[in-house]
Amino acid sequence: VQLQASGGGLVQPGGSLRLSCAASGTAFRRNFGAWFRQTPGKQREMVASITSGGATNVADSVKGRFAIARDNAKNTMYLQMNSLKPEDTAIYYCYIVVDGRQSWGQGTQVTVSS
Repeated sequence: VQLQASGGGLVQPGGSLRLSCAASGTAFRRNFGAWFRQTPGKQREMVASITSGGATNVADSVKGRFAIARDNAKNTMYLQMNSLKPEDTAIYYCYIVVDGRQSWGQGTQVTVSS
């Protein structure tokens, strides 16, 4: 299983970004997928998740601003991030669990700054 994340960058406060995570070797629609983020000195935290059945969940810190989705035809998972704040600055990682095994994408940097 390989995950390729993309879409990070520099954005001003209040702006938007969409992260993408393309999977190979498995299908998102059959597995649990999630986005995590990590800043220096802190533990990696789950930002949003989506089950194989399509049920989604987002962390309280991003509720109402972030949304997770997937495109089964493209085998890609997305994280739509709106109303970004400086505290959203982090490396974002996509994640999948396949038959009990965890796989991580390489991480994509999101920087929110004016």
